[in-house]
Amino acid sequence: MSEEFTYAQVAEHSTKKDIYLVIHDKVYNTSSFIDEHPGGEEVLLDVGGQDATEAFEDVGHSDEAREILDGLLVGTLKRQAGDPKPAAKDQGNSTATPAKDSAASFGIGMYALLLVGGALAFGAYKYLQANESK
Repeated sequence: MSEEFTYAQVAEHSTKKDIYLVIHDKVYNTSSFIDEHPGGEEVLLDVGGQDATEAFEDVGHSDEAREILDGLLVGTLKRQAGDPKPAAKDQGNSTATPAKDSAASFGIGMYALLLVGGALAFGAYKYLQANESK
């Protein structure tokens, strides 16, 4: 489907029964999916009729979610003067990298904490065991 929509046309579709979203300058009709959305209908209604690129990428949707989205595609966005600025084209990559880095840092930190905690617990156990035999 190669229909072009203006931002004003997309903005007209912002109700539960008729809701369009713009993600990476592609227009999606999410009306049939709103009741099935795992995050609830409120999430979609909050960005209905708007550019939802940032909200979509911030959540970190799965490949399955992106496949579902492909099935809801109805056209592309034709930007005009006065429209809101587009989301960065590489935003999906730029937000994914810091998220992965922070997740890796958290994992390493948690591993270190468990390792130190285990060593302290073992030391305390041995200390108490030695004191009991005296």
